[in-house]
Amino acid sequence: MEVHGSCEPKFQAVREEFERNFQERDEVGASVCVTLDGQTVVDLWGGQANADTGAAWNEDTVSIVFSSTKGATAICAHILASRGQLDLDAPVATYWPEFAQSGKENIPVKMLLNHQAGLPAVRDPLPQGAYADWDLMVNTLAKQEPFWEPGTRNGYHALTFGWLVGEVVRRASGKSLGSFFRDEIAGPLGLDFWIGLPEDKEPRVAPMIAAEPDPNSRFFQEIAKPGSLQSLVLLNAGGYMGAEPEYDTRAAHAAEIGGAGGITNARGLAGMYEPLALGGKKGAVELVNAATLARMGRVSSSTGRDAVLVMPSRFALGFMKTMDNRGEPAGVQDSVLTSEEAFGHVGAGGSFGFADPKARMSFGYTMT
Repeated sequence: MEVHGSCEPKFQAVREEFERNFQERDEVGASVCVTLDGQTVVDLWGGQANADTGAAWNEDTVSIVFSSTKGATAICAHILASRGQLDLDAPVATYWPEFAQSGKENIPVKMLLNHQAGLPAVRDPLPQGAYADWDLMVNTLAKQEPFWEPGTRNGYHALTFGWLVGEVVRRASGKSLGSFFRDEIAGPLGLDFWIGLPEDKEPRVAPMIAAEPDPNSRFFQEIAKPGSLQSLVLLNAGGYMGAEPEYDTRAAHAAEIGGAGGITNARGLAGMYEPLALGGKKGAVELVNAATLARMGRVSSSTGRDAVLVMPSRFALGFMKTMDNRGEPAGVQDSVLTSEEAFGHVGAGGSFGFADPKARMSFGYTMT
């Protein structure tokens, strides 16, 4: 298996570790990118984009990054906050009046970002394809009563995060989540990164390979229990996830699924976080001001037992912070290991993007 791309000599260890992913850890196709001080120092890819056809992963291959998309959605909200168009401490209903139903009138925007709003899933069964119907999803969530008193528990909003935060972005900006991300982040930074993939980009997408759940993971043990909160979180979204998941269909790729449907490569993830590693701005593109950036990196919610993930979790207004859960049953697979200054997000299967403002470094990893 040959690795392609560029890697500065002093980062040779990154290349060697990337190669080990294929040689020792059963990676099939992947890309990795690192920027430092505004320069790309690692940009590598290799393996197969399609294990069935043998098609190679090339420089332009992209794939679904699942929950790494949450970082992109969160950045959209923080851009609006930096511009004074969105107050994260204000009630969601300030921007989205319909959200005030069922006792949710006082939930602030920051609780959506912190996974504390009590809306990690939809209670009632959703029709097939619901994940692609934005209005259906946001209207359903607006009407729903929280699973717990908002602010009293942390519970990972695996899919609903995208519709909840995305609708706030839409109400505050006047643009859909995918359009705002394109116009304010991906376009200005020249990134191949979409929340809602254009049809002409479809041939570049590498189909995902479903990973076997870790039998030691408490989260996956709970998913297997019919009617559990975890089963609703992951399996009640109109077929996006499940026994016969639709995330690799054209309909899913085209949908703006801000919790788990972004499509990019390592260059796109690292490029998105690069301005945040450089103080909030790269060249003429300013994403956020210094005060907003500082808030983005501070832990804003943490718990010894996330109500959904069933493990300790730490978040910073939409981003994951370092979480050393190697003492948990699933070990390193339940961990996010970075510096304390870094913030970003992981995605199912192993995608990961983050910024480390202290080190002035950004990172991206994507795979099939």
